[in-house]
Amino acid sequence: MNETNLINYYNKFNEDKRLNTRHGQIEFITTMKYIHEVLKNYKNPTILDIGAGTGAYSIPLHKEGYEVTAVELIKHNLRVIEKKENNIKVLQGNATNLRMLKNDSFDVILLFGPMYHLINEEEKLAALTEAKRVLKKNGTILVQYIMNEYAVIRHGFKEKEILNSLDRLDSNFHITSKADDLYSYVRLEDIDKLNKQANLTRKKIVSPDTIANYFREYINKLNIEEFDIFIKYHLSICERSDILGLCTHILDILKED
Repeated sequence: MNETNLINYYNKFNEDKRLNTRHGQIEFITTMKYIHEVLKNYKNPTILDIGAGTGAYSIPLHKEGYEVTAVELIKHNLRVIEKKENNIKVLQGNATNLRMLKNDSFDVILLFGPMYHLINEEEKLAALTEAKRVLKKNGTILVQYIMNEYAVIRHGFKEKEILNSLDRLDSNFHITSKADDLYSYVRLEDIDKLNKQANLTRKKIVSPDTIANYFREYINKLNIEEFDIFIKYHLSICERSDILGLCTHILDILKED
């Protein structure tokens, strides 16, 4: 992961604006639904949000009364969180090295943004291993990834960038991100391999946005009634194994072996 490129990117990128679009709302609503499902299993759970961004999940969960610690690499994002919610606990840190946190400290860990940007397998495994280290016994880790086929289909073919992207595609059309790239894209088998290496067991795997990003221009134009129906449709298919590989994001819900 190139930290300089990432810092420059997030000093300009507005994550709040993305999640407030219709297609972004689908991702947020669904992710919160599954976070709440997990939280129901614990009494007074402690939550760690690794790569918290500008607090899209940390702040709502904190406002619900949960004890939340937000770890974020980008100083600008930390300042945004503190400005929005000045009594939330925030720490600057890298997902691959949470040395400021003790072992066995949290019941529920969110590991979302970092896995989008950690480029190689070793970095991703380090982030999973660190999350596992600070997880309490019987705790749960929720991890998000960006999927390979979405990037190839939408950015490669729909946006006509495929000819400019051939140097990043292997013979099976798996994207091989370069060291200075901002994003890393995975397939289900890549996720399974990481879980096995980290000795983590899947409890559930879902997509927070299923097919919404493929035609987000149309999703954003739906009226309220139409959008409500789409949300119902999306929630009815978001756990279907036959579409997960084509979705934009994957949410993997894990426990320690």
